[in-house]
Amino acid sequence: MTNQELSRKILELVGGKSNVHSATSCMTRLRLQLKDPALADIDALKQTEGVLGVVEDATLQVVLGPGKARKVCDLFVVDAGIPGGMSTDNNWQENKAAMKSGQKDSPMKKALRTIANIFIPMIPAIIAAGLFNGIASLMGQLFPEAIASGTGVVFIIQTLCSLFGASFLSYFAIYTGVNAAKQFGATPALGGMIGGISIGAQIVTISTLLGLYNVEVPLNSILTTGKGGIIGVIVGVWLLSKVEKFVRKHTPDVLDLIVTPLISLIVVGTLYVFVLMPVTGFISDGLVWLLSLLVNSTNPVVSVISGYVLAAVFLPMVLLGLHHGLIPIYSVQLEAMGGVSLFPVLAMAGAGQVGAALAILIKARKVRNLRMEKTIIGALPAGLLGVGEPLIYGVTLPMGKPFVTAGLGAGFGGAFVMLMGVMSIAWGPSGLVAIPLMKTPMMMLYFFLGLVISYIMGFIITWFGIKAEDVANA
Repeated sequence: MTNQELSRKILELVGGKSNVHSATSCMTRLRLQLKDPALADIDALKQTEGVLGVVEDATLQVVLGPGKARKVCDLFVVDAGIPGGMSTDNNWQENKAAMKSGQKDSPMKKALRTIANIFIPMIPAIIAAGLFNGIASLMGQLFPEAIASGTGVVFIIQTLCSLFGASFLSYFAIYTGVNAAKQFGATPALGGMIGGISIGAQIVTISTLLGLYNVEVPLNSILTTGKGGIIGVIVGVWLLSKVEKFVRKHTPDVLDLIVTPLISLIVVGTLYVFVLMPVTGFISDGLVWLLSLLVNSTNPVVSVISGYVLAAVFLPMVLLGLHHGLIPIYSVQLEAMGGVSLFPVLAMAGAGQVGAALAILIKARKVRNLRMEKTIIGALPAGLLGVGEPLIYGVTLPMGKPFVTAGLGAGFGGAFVMLMGVMSIAWGPSGLVAIPLMKTPMMMLYFFLGLVISYIMGFIITWFGIKAEDVANA
C-alpha cells in the first residue's frame, strides 16, 4: 500500500473529512483530533497494512514508523482538507472545546499530554541540534590542539556544528513560548516574546538593582537569566493566553491590534519577571535537588535501584505518547547541572526492546512465523537507532509478555548507566546515535556498554520468559 493509499484509508476509517479537526505528526505517529472518536473504526485501523499500532487517547495516535508518519501526515492533511493541520471550519475556541469534550483523563495525564504537544513539533530540531552539539563536543575532545589553534578545517567544522546546535538550543525558551502559545490559544509571536524575556540580559541588571542577584553563585540568585527555565515559560504563556483573551474581549476591534498585545505583555511580562520566574525557579531548584539525590548519591545501592526502576518503567510513557512531557526536566537538569542524567537512563528502555525482539526473532525462525520475522527485521534498524515504537507496536506489545520482559531487561542497563554517572549534553534519539551526546568519551563508552547490557538482558529474560508456541501463535 502506498503512502497516498494509506492516508486515504486512514481518513476513511476515522470517519472521513467531517470528523477530523486536526492532524499532526511526530517521529513515528500520526496524531489525530477527532470530532467524534466513536465514529473511528479502531479494529479495522489496527488491521490496516502499514499501521503498526493505534493508541486510543484524547488524541488518536496511529503508529506508522519513523519517516513514514511525516509523509503520510503531509498527504493526510490535504486529503482531509485541513492545510496546516488544523480545521478551518471552527475558531480555536470551538476546536479546543471539541478536543476537550472527549477527554476523561486525570489532570496529571492531561498536563503531560499538553506538555508533550508543545514539544512534539520541535522534535526534529531537538534531534538535529543535539547531534550537532554532540559532534562539536566530541571533536573538541578528540582534537583539542586543532580547536585551540583557531584555524584549519577541523576548527571550521567544529565551529559550524556548534553554530547549528546553538541556533536552536540557545533559543529553546523562545521556540517553547511559540509552541506553548499555539497550545493555549495565545498569539504565537507573543508567546515567543515571553520565552525571549526569560533569556534577556536585562534580567541580570534588574535583579542586581533589586538586590536579588548572587554574584558569587549566579544560579543561586532569586532572579537571574533563565530562572524557572522552560517550566516558567510554559506557565507564563498559559497566563498570557488568559490575559490576552480577556483584553481582546474588552477592546474595540479598531484598537485590538495595538492595545491587546501591549497591555497583555505589560501585565504578563511584569508578573513573569517579578513573580513567575522566581517561583518557578524555586520549583526547578527543588526538582534539581531531588534528582541530585539520585544522580549524585554516594550510595551505589541507591543509584542502582533508581536507575533500574526508571529504565524499567519508562516504556508505558512511550506507549501513551507522553514521554515528550519529560523534556522540561531534561532542560532543567542541563541548565542547573551542566548535563542531563535522566535521558541516558531512560534511553535504555529502547535497548531492552531490541534485545527482546532478537530473542523473538530467533524463535520465530524456528517455528517459521514468517510474518513476525519480517516485522522484526523491518523494525530492528529503527530500534537500534533509538526509535522504539515499531518494535513496541509491531512485536512486543501485541504479544504482551515481551513488553514486560523488555522493560525488565532494560532496567539493568539503566542501573549501570546511573551507577557510572553518565550525563548527556543534549537529548534526542535513544539508541546508538545518542552516543555522541554524552559529555565525555568515557561516558560515551559507558552509555554504549549500558545499551549492550540492555540488549543482552532483554534478550535473556525474553528468551526464558516466552515459549515457542507463544511466538508461533503471535
